[in-house]
Amino acid sequence: MAEAVQEHGHDTNDSIFKIGINLTIACLLSGAIIAGTYAITAPIAAQERVNLKNRAMKELVAEAQTFQVIEGKADWYAAQKDGKTLAYVVPADSKGYGGTIRMLAAVTPDGKMIDYKILSHNETPGLGDKATEPKFRQRFAGKAAQEMEVVKVPSEKNIQALTGATITSRAVTKGIREAVEQVAAYAAQKK
Repeated sequence: MAEAVQEHGHDTNDSIFKIGINLTIACLLSGAIIAGTYAITAPIAAQERVNLKNRAMKELVAEAQTFQVIEGKADWYAAQKDGKTLAYVVPADSKGYGGTIRMLAAVTPDGKMIDYKILSHNETPGLGDKATEPKFRQRFAGKAAQEMEVVKVPSEKNIQALTGATITSRAVTKGIREAVEQVAAYAAQKK
């Protein structure tokens, strides 16, 4: 009888050991598959991000022939036509209702807003995502940084908040205003 108990205990240890080995092998295989998939798709995703940014810059400053990298400024570009800078295309990020809103802003060398493009956001569908629509984006056109204040009552001088999305409106406006201020400071320094 003692021998039967000992054999049974030994079988239990073997089965736990086998389960542990099987789980380890499954984890290693899963990890290898995930790593392989990432290695294959990462360069494709990186190239798509570059293509998205290039398309966004061309949409923002359609008349530009080239977009020159600005030395010393991360992700800043000078939109040029016939060697003349028409605008600066710069990143503009701000924290919205659903997280970070990543944008590209096109600003004239004299510090006036042309347009912006939202590259990514997690704002509420049907409310905050209206910040991507031309009707809202046009509220910024031609404005200097000091004219970018969110108001609830329509005004020529300010930015009217989106109905039901005041946080998103303020976040987009803050990001765009900061981009315009940075471009204006950079352009003044260049003169």
